[in-house]
Amino acid sequence: MAEAALDAVRRELREFPAAARELSVPLAVPYLDEPPTPLHFYRDWVCPNRPCIIRNALHHWPALQKWSFPYLRATVGSIEVSVAVTPDGYADAVRGDRFMMPAERRLPLSYVLDVLEGQTQHPGVLYVQKQCSNLPTELPQLLPDLESHVPWASEALVHKDHYENLYCVVSGEKHFLLHPPSDRPFIPYELYTPATYQLTEEGSFKMVDEEAMEKVPWIPLDPLAPDLAQYPSYSQARALCCTVQAGEILYLPALWFHHVQQSHGCIAVNYWYDMEYDLKYSYFQLLDSLTKASGLD
Repeated sequence: MAEAALDAVRRELREFPAAARELSVPLAVPYLDEPPTPLHFYRDWVCPNRPCIIRNALHHWPALQKWSFPYLRATVGSIEVSVAVTPDGYADAVRGDRFMMPAERRLPLSYVLDVLEGQTQHPGVLYVQKQCSNLPTELPQLLPDLESHVPWASEALVHKDHYENLYCVVSGEKHFLLHPPSDRPFIPYELYTPATYQLTEEGSFKMVDEEAMEKVPWIPLDPLAPDLAQYPSYSQARALCCTVQAGEILYLPALWFHHVQQSHGCIAVNYWYDMEYDLKYSYFQLLDSLTKASGLD
């Protein structure tokens, strides 16, 4: 009897994503030709938890015309910035049986630009990034070139933390693969020992386990080349793929799974807002718990 009930739960979980897609997930990420009003943004996109790409949203930013490599060298080239360094460009990602975090370096921005342009060499792949406000803390000279917030989004979203994402591309382009929260029964998780790359004086990388940290739950498959023999359920998931170009904003809703690639020399600015802890959050927590308890994970 218990096994029959568990099979019924698994069957419902497998069927749920298709029903959710039919009801609320678009076949492709929609485009808006201009920024929405705060009311329309909240009503049409935030509340139904649907992504969209907003065109013509950043044309008034000086950064769109000014942020070339020569401008950045002249304006902030001498400033040291936080740089993530990895052997292969994958930071905060599963490599082998470890969850790998990047080595961190403080380097002059002009040096990083030289590496990107091939004028000098540095071991591994460099990525200028910082999770919490590297523009105000490290490069405040660039703040006049953009807005301090996205007004129509702030009016709709301001709460108290950071989960909703307005992803603003200034130059180059970003390629996103997105899964709605309803695909959770098809997306595997495993626990990984966290480790950090260390860059040796010889220019090689070594992995050092972070023994004091708890294991990290992470998605083990590569969505661009998934191992369906090991994770067959993923074949039933349906990803949305989109490209966000310079001058466009992607609204990436809270709880959506995402994989990101970028073109060479891409520059993007993120604005984060707390999600509304409403029924959407509760429903996802229930879906996640049932997926784990039923053994689908």
